[in-house]
Amino acid sequence: MKRKIFPALLAALCGGACAQDALQIYGRLNVGLESVQNAGARVSRLSNNRSVLGFRGEEEVGGGVKLLFQIEGTLSPDTGAGSPAARDTRVGLSGAAGTLFAGNWSTPYNGASAGLDPYYPTTAGYMSIMGNGSAASVNNTSDTSSFDRRQQNSVHYWTPVWNGLQLRLARGVGEERPASGARPSLSSGALVYEQGAWYASAAYERHHAYQGPGLNDSAAKLAAAYRWGETRVALAAERLRYETPAGTLERHDAYLSITRQIGRHGVKLSVGHAGDGGGSAPDGTTIGFARKGAATGATHATLGYDYTLSGRSAMYAYYSHLSNRRNGVVDFAINSLGARPGATLKGVVLGLRHNF
Repeated sequence: MKRKIFPALLAALCGGACAQDALQIYGRLNVGLESVQNAGARVSRLSNNRSVLGFRGEEEVGGGVKLLFQIEGTLSPDTGAGSPAARDTRVGLSGAAGTLFAGNWSTPYNGASAGLDPYYPTTAGYMSIMGNGSAASVNNTSDTSSFDRRQQNSVHYWTPVWNGLQLRLARGVGEERPASGARPSLSSGALVYEQGAWYASAAYERHHAYQGPGLNDSAAKLAAAYRWGETRVALAAERLRYETPAGTLERHDAYLSITRQIGRHGVKLSVGHAGDGGGSAPDGTTIGFARKGAATGATHATLGYDYTLSGRSAMYAYYSHLSNRRNGVVDFAINSLGARPGATLKGVVLGLRHNF
């Protein structure tokens, strides 16, 4: 009811100049009480799991074309901090030829599999393994390692959906000029299929000159999921490749999730595995959580339970275990702990989530 009253009141106060065909106010409050361990040292904390507040809408502009807009910001119920447009924020046009928009938005590579992770985006999120970390809102120089990113200054085009298929493309405009003389930019694309019980995607992203002039990084990913009634199984596989002045750094990742809903009760299991870093770079070369050499991989497993309080609210609990091999430096991607080589990270979490 409140979501309907506010747009009507806004239109009455400022007239047709600010009236929209549709305006939605939405958000998520998500906090967890955590007891976590890093190499045996225990920490108790209250963590924010990417709470948000947003406004989105559309307006008919003629010829079957709609103007779309969205402003989405961060909220931190644990500290009171926040930023009004730090998350998916855009303005664009949508019609029979597809959707074209620009702003600060998650890349197609990110969106191709994020929905397959039942713990996205929390401390247990699969970004510890898949995508090599989490870049919440970045440009071409503020994060040069992660492929799980929301890209500032980006332009996106999504085709119309045809028989369940959609192509999504994005370009991160090369505005930055680092001291190295490089002109970094980003290209990202994903082919997504969603129909009936099936979901599948193939995605590729290229980071131009992120590690220096003439050095390009790339990531390729395949993902699929199938749902039987209230049970869903999802799989994803990924290859990361970085170019450095001393040679290449490569890593292969895999991810599995299984979810089951029984009335108000939900059970979730996820397992992600990062292989040892390979390539021609010297041993010890590290970019994000990826490191070249023997015994540099890691495994991250989480078992959790959700209890649905209402259509918009839930309580949840989970146990997460991230085990690095002897030389691995993988960490929780959100609410990280500062993992040292070979560290084992553990966490027990009790949380509350409300969507509005």
